[in-house]
Amino acid sequence: MNNTQWEKRSERVLEAVAFSSLIPNLFAGFTTKHGGTSKLSYSSLNMGFHVGDEQDNVQQNRQLVAKDIEFPLDQWVGSEQVHSSTIVEVTSRDVGRGAANLDSAIKQSDGLYTTEAGILLTSLYADCVPLYFVAKNAQYIGLCHAGWQGTVKQIGPKLVDLWLRNHQIKVSDIHVLIGPSISQQHYEVNEPIIEQVDRVLPAGEEKPYESSRPGHYMLDLPKLNQLLLLKVGLRAEQIHMSGMCTFKEEAFFSHRQAQGMTGRMMSAIGFKKG
Repeated sequence: MNNTQWEKRSERVLEAVAFSSLIPNLFAGFTTKHGGTSKLSYSSLNMGFHVGDEQDNVQQNRQLVAKDIEFPLDQWVGSEQVHSSTIVEVTSRDVGRGAANLDSAIKQSDGLYTTEAGILLTSLYADCVPLYFVAKNAQYIGLCHAGWQGTVKQIGPKLVDLWLRNHQIKVSDIHVLIGPSISQQHYEVNEPIIEQVDRVLPAGEEKPYESSRPGHYMLDLPKLNQLLLLKVGLRAEQIHMSGMCTFKEEAFFSHRQAQGMTGRMMSAIGFKKG
């Protein structure tokens, strides 16, 4: 399994350089919680409009990141993120949606993809799994938000299937980066969630969880996404695991650790113009 190399673009931005290097002019990255203007529970680089932070602070934080990555804010696109498996193709007509406020974001969706330059696909996190997609030869990119609900609804495999069916992309052309998220040792879930996990994994297959106490399990959400992507035909070497835990590592916001009141990091992927 490839261990993707991340480099600090600034105190605010980590770039997945091994993933970005798959295609010229591609940026793929993830923000930290540092170097922003937000206060209190959102200190300091909160990228989410929906968590109760001052809107002006979020807009300023986004402008700081836009400058760091040299991707203008008016080229960003964000989705509403409702823990669905709905995926939307983005074109130049959508640029700016969700960039400066939540109201303009693409509704009722958790997955975005495009083949056009000058579009930065974005998504927000505080423990859930970011899934970045690249079809190297076909020049397609995608981004999916996969909490446990999106994962058991198979949002990652659905994007792969959509590309194969609608765009004639070969499965051998697709690479996936599983970004920073909560690790198994910090992610306890209950029996009903594990029942849904079991429904999407064939009997006898490796299980990405361990019993912790009666009726509860420690779930490896990144591993579950990996297993589901292997199931639809990707090879291990096409799936890049980040291995960074949002709960454990000081650079990140964690919904679990903060017991709900916290900011959000942003995942982003886009072809730059030129």
